[in-house]
Amino acid sequence: QLQLVESGGGLVQPGGSLRLSCAASGFILRNNAIAWFRQAPGKEREGISCINASGGTTNYADSVKGQFSTSRDNAKNTVYLQMNGLNSEDTAVYYCAVRGSKCSNRPGDYFYWGQGTQVTVSS
Repeated sequence: QLQLVESGGGLVQPGGSLRLSCAASGFILRNNAIAWFRQAPGKEREGISCINASGGTTNYADSVKGQFSTSRDNAKNTVYLQMNGLNSEDTAVYYCAVRGSKCSNRPGDYFYWGQGTQVTVSS
């Protein structure tokens, strides 16, 4: 059974950090590009990062460049999103998604999604 499970979300104070995890089962993450998206209430789903199959290329949205970083641990079949310097604008549900070997910033290009994890930045 194919499954992506996000974890690591929660409530964090402004300026704080969180690390989200996206663990896969039923397929091998290193053969695929994995993206992180987020969706805030009333807003469209936004692609924020992607790491390609080889792990040699990572892309970031301008809104998170220099603040977030994504990495993968092939031994654990898991991709991570390290988020630093969080602010209220980062409050959203965060999703990981998988597609073929190359990254895309279009949600429709991804064939499988996790259930999402809530990140709330508030004092």
